[in-house]
Amino acid sequence: MSSFIFGIILALPLISCENPRRHWTLLPNILVMDVDGTLGQQALSCLEPEDVMKRDNQSQDIFWKRNGEEQAQRGNSFLVTLEESMGGGNYTCHSKNGSLLNHTVVLINKDGTKRILVKDDQEDYLKCSTQNYSGEFRCSWTWHSSRVGKVAFITAQRVSDYSDPLCSVDTRKRWMCSTGQSNFSCSVLDSGNGISCVERNHCPYTEESQQIHITVHVKTEHFLLENYSKHFYLSEIVKPDKVRIGKVNTTAIEWCYPSSWSSPYSYFPLTFQITQLRGRCGRCDDPCAQSKALKTSTVHSADICQFAVKRRAKAVCVRARDAFCNSQWSEWSHMRLRGNGRKNKKSKLQNKQQA
Repeated sequence: MSSFIFGIILALPLISCENPRRHWTLLPNILVMDVDGTLGQQALSCLEPEDVMKRDNQSQDIFWKRNGEEQAQRGNSFLVTLEESMGGGNYTCHSKNGSLLNHTVVLINKDGTKRILVKDDQEDYLKCSTQNYSGEFRCSWTWHSSRVGKVAFITAQRVSDYSDPLCSVDTRKRWMCSTGQSNFSCSVLDSGNGISCVERNHCPYTEESQQIHITVHVKTEHFLLENYSKHFYLSEIVKPDKVRIGKVNTTAIEWCYPSSWSSPYSYFPLTFQITQLRGRCGRCDDPCAQSKALKTSTVHSADICQFAVKRRAKAVCVRARDAFCNSQWSEWSHMRLRGNGRKNKKSKLQNKQQA
């Protein structure tokens, strides 16, 4: 399907359009049909009129293939039958000797259809987050268990832009979208279930006045297209990396900002939450959430911070979030402060018996 995205021939011109109600070009040689489920036809053309004239009457020798299978229709025009969500495919036209003359991929976009991706716990299809205010962010999703999908197109822009973004994709599968106000670059993650983007002209020291609008167009192996969008400010999706935590002594800990967080810290301060635990919960998947807390405190700091812990605390957890907005907390950083005294005594007794 490399020809799917990187065709070098111009998109096929349309001759007539009874149904779909609307059509648009996603990329050169990729045509999207918006359908409403009723029966209709869409005409494709193989050659431009002037090229047909050059071939004299040989246009009737042109034959068509859909997904590699030869079709009964002959000639410069081909009628695509559209019914429900059927009709999509990779259409190619060939000369009498079999050489490729032109091609297009027809994708079907049916109103209201959302089947390829599934919603998360927050009822969103796209989950976006960023580690800082550099202008980089990621959006991920979950494919439906019974459907195979791929990213067909990506658009990104600031909502303030009054014109549609001009988007393209290069040979490294990087999507570039630019308007007069914004310039985004996005790429699909190797896993295939997310994208990584950066706003190249973003300034982290200015307040965001307009949201980012991201749209991911995904297609199935059956040539169905669905569009998923999300609006957000970076301040709404920012989630710091884990706090780096260390032990000063048996009664004090210290931590410092994640290395990925924006600087200077005085301009991008974090709020820290410290939870002191009674037990270590060594076998817990998430000891910071499952253990009983001895005390929980909140600290505001723009630098390395030290914190005195209670003598009864066996472990401590620290997490952070942006001090200026109600964004996501980072994942907990967990540290054991001291071992269980009873267990240590039992171990010492065993060592004496073995000696």
